[in-house]
Amino acid sequence: MKRPRPRRLGVFGGTFDPPHLGHLLLAECAREALALDAVVFVPARVPPHRAPKRPSPPDVRVRLLRAALHGTGFKVSTLELSRPGPSYTVDTLDEMKHTPEGLWLLLGADSLLDLPAWRDPDGILARARLAVASRPGFPVRKVPARVARRVDWLPNAPVDISSRDLRRRVAAGRSIRFLVPDRVARLVERLGLYR
Repeated sequence: MKRPRPRRLGVFGGTFDPPHLGHLLLAECAREALALDAVVFVPARVPPHRAPKRPSPPDVRVRLLRAALHGTGFKVSTLELSRPGPSYTVDTLDEMKHTPEGLWLLLGADSLLDLPAWRDPDGILARARLAVASRPGFPVRKVPARVARRVDWLPNAPVDISSRDLRRRVAAGRSIRFLVPDRVARLVERLGLYR
C-alpha cells in the first residue's frame, strides 16, 4: 500500500557542501514548531546564488546529505538535480505544491534579506510560507511588510556554522568534528574533499 503524501511539508534547499549541524537544527526546529509531517532537503544542481565558486559535484553532495540525515527521519529530494541549468526555488515549489495543508520554505535569516534578488520572489511567497531561523540582532525592520506577513519565525538556538567555513577548516587541516554529523566528517575524509 502506498503511503499518503505529507500534508504539512518543509522544504529546505541549498548547496549543502557540506551539510552541518546548523542545517539539522533548523530543520528539527521547523518540524517541531510548525508540526510538519516531513522535512525534505533539496540540494541544488547549479546554485544560482550564495554558492561556492565550484561546489562539489551533485552526486557527492547527495552522498554527504544522505550521511547527515541518516536516522533523522528527514528526506532528500533530488528533483533539482534532474533539471538543467540553475536551480530556482520557485520552480521547486511548483513541483511540490501537492500539499493541501501547507508548504514552508526553510531559510536562515540571512537568506531572508537576499530573497528580493531571487527569481520571482512574489511567486515564492504565493506558493509557500517562510520558516525563518531567527538570529539575535537580525534587522527585522528591514524585512518588507509583504514578506513579513508570510514569515513564521522559528525560535531556534543560533548556531554560527557555515559550509564555507567548514570547507576552509578542512583545507587548513583543521577538525570539523562536532560541527557536522560523524558520518559526514568520515565521508569528507574518505573522499578527500575540500583539500
